[in-house]
Parts: sequence; structure tokens; C-alpha cells
Amino acid sequence: MYKARLFLGGTILVLAAVGLVLLPQQASSQGAANAAQSANPEPIPAFHNAPPIGPLPDTLSPSLFQDALAQNAYTLAARVKKVLYQQPCYCHCDRSQGHGSLLDCFTGHHAAVCGTCEREAFYSYEQTQKGKTPAQIREGIERGDWEKMDVTKYETLLPQK
Repeated sequence: MYKARLFLGGTILVLAAVGLVLLPQQASSQGAANAAQSANPEPIPAFHNAPPIGPLPDTLSPSLFQDALAQNAYTLAARVKKVLYQQPCYCHCDRSQGHGSLLDCFTGHHAAVCGTCEREAFYSYEQTQKGKTPAQIREGIERGDWEKMDVTKYETLLPQK
């Protein structure tokens, strides 16, 4: 009986020691995985790091759209094409439609039905008017500043220039 108790006690001690040795490794592995996950958030959608070298494609004519918000978005997009060329689009049309930047949304009909594209274009235009560089505008877009845009001021048609 004494030997059985001694054997059982020894086995419990060995199992406890093994458990204590493995527990910190699992915890640190989970901590490392969580740290890597938070350090590597969702990738930034496609954009161009530098201004274009050649001419850019035209944006669609605002007159193609009935909605004032869409017309204004296309009007302002045409004014800041070089800036939009350097911006990502967080509707992730780079994945779904192969777009290379926010400008691509306005060379077709996509932006007319996408509030994300419109808000990012309004944000880009306003920041350009404030003297921000495309890189500074991109930082704001990546932070989500475009989501705070009050678009009600764009519900009335802007003058065409």
C-alpha cells in the first residue's frame, strides 16, 4: 500500500511539473499570436505611392447621374484626380473589381453607388483645399477620418467649373 501511494504521489507530481512547464509556453504562444494579429491589421487597399507619370483617365461626367451626391462626388473627383490616384479605397474594390486606387472608382459607375468612395473623394477634396499632401490625406483615410464626413452639404448641386 505504501508503494502504491508513493507511486501515485510521484505520478501526480510529475504530471503537475509537466503541466507547469507547458502552460507558460502555451500562454506565451497565444500572447505572441495576439500581438502579431494586432500589429498586422487588415492590409491597406491598393493605391499608388507617387503621382502619376503620364496622363490619367478621365472621370465620368457628373451629368450621367441623377443623384446630387453622386454628381458632386464626380465633379470634385475630376478636380483632384492626381490625389485620388494616390489614395486607397476602403470599400475594397481593389479586391472585388481590380481597382488600383480611389481614382478607378470614378472612371466608371462604381462610385455613384458607393458611399465609401463618395466620402473618401469628398474628404480628399477638402483636405487638398486645406493644403494637405496626398500622403497626409492617405494617412487620414487609413485612420478612418473620411467616415466622419458630413455629406449633407453635398446634397445640393455644386457649380460646374
